[in-house]
Amino acid sequence: MILPTPIHDITLADWTHSMSRSVLRQMIAITARPGILSFAGGLPDPTLFPTADYAAALQQVLAADPKALQYGPPLEALKVHIVGLMAERGVQVTPEQVFLTTGAQQGLDILTRLFLNPGGEVLLEEIVYPGIQQTVAPYRPHILPVPTDLETGIDVDTIEQLLADGARPAFLYVIPDAHNPLGVSISPDKRLRLVALARAYGLPIIEDDPYGFLHYDSHLEPPLRAFDDDWVFYLGSFSKILAPALRLGWMIAPEPLIPKLTVVKEANDLESSALTQRAVAAYLDAGHLPAHLETLRGEYGRRRDTMLQALYRHFPTEARWTVPSGGMFVWVELAAGVDTKVVLETAVTEAQVAFIPGAAFTVPGRTAPNCLRLNFSNCTPDRIEEGIARLAEVINRG
Repeated sequence: MILPTPIHDITLADWTHSMSRSVLRQMIAITARPGILSFAGGLPDPTLFPTADYAAALQQVLAADPKALQYGPPLEALKVHIVGLMAERGVQVTPEQVFLTTGAQQGLDILTRLFLNPGGEVLLEEIVYPGIQQTVAPYRPHILPVPTDLETGIDVDTIEQLLADGARPAFLYVIPDAHNPLGVSISPDKRLRLVALARAYGLPIIEDDPYGFLHYDSHLEPPLRAFDDDWVFYLGSFSKILAPALRLGWMIAPEPLIPKLTVVKEANDLESSALTQRAVAAYLDAGHLPAHLETLRGEYGRRRDTMLQALYRHFPTEARWTVPSGGMFVWVELAAGVDTKVVLETAVTEAQVAFIPGAAFTVPGRTAPNCLRLNFSNCTPDRIEEGIARLAEVINRG
């Protein structure tokens, strides 16, 4: 008689033994309790979603196009719209260079699978979007950590030195505009230097640009992709400018690599939703996006300004913070010796205010114990003022 094997004896891939849920996701679950005023999530405000216009586009597609519910190739009309969106960002591309993805996170996964061998090297900032760490984790890479200046962005000198010393990373991952979590944007001279290094060393750059259309100041630098057609792989998304649940994004890549990207994506999910592609294209056909973006920029810009003013009024004088030109986040550094994980516990239980401690964003071997990330997009200005005052009271008590 063969006895059944207990499920806990199942053999898993080696990398899963060190796998854990993102610290960020764990903390968001904790801070999402009822009654909590939360600066924790990286969420757009759902009251600003273009629900009526998108519903009309969806209804139009379902009534007129039976292929919307079928398998199908990437929608050419949507690619053409994305070419126009990229032109607004100062990037000239063709529809043949546009690769549709199921959200920008899938773009990260596809490019990681394309470039990274098990045990290979990757260049990541010391404080970085956790999604990229989750994406590369199965490959057990050697992470080459790079510091970031809170005024000018990633430390290009460190990257240049690593490359000159013989490092050959599979890729560099960056968010050049309105960095998550730091809020900083890369300075013009550093953008040019990064592209020059990519060309000189054959270094692919994954440029993640979820916030490029959410800018609140008059001048916006062009993306890295504007300076190079071969070594910069641009990721865009409709999550922050329309709605996250659409799960629709895009990649700009060299045309010769599109067939390989297609094969990798087919192994992932076959294809992105034909219905969503057609509905978003219909929404864009109707010309709603420019006015919607102006609404978002105006409202989120007011919320950013409210948060910055509240920090200035309420936070201790030794604290410093970034002044983001776009996006959704402000990064705060408190006095040395402050542990923001401890602050979070008190803030949630006593002040009913939540944020994400800096430790959630660091690569292995690096720490940010006195830092925190604040989101300003998902609270109204009056709630931002109230929440910052309550949080400051906790911090000032020590």
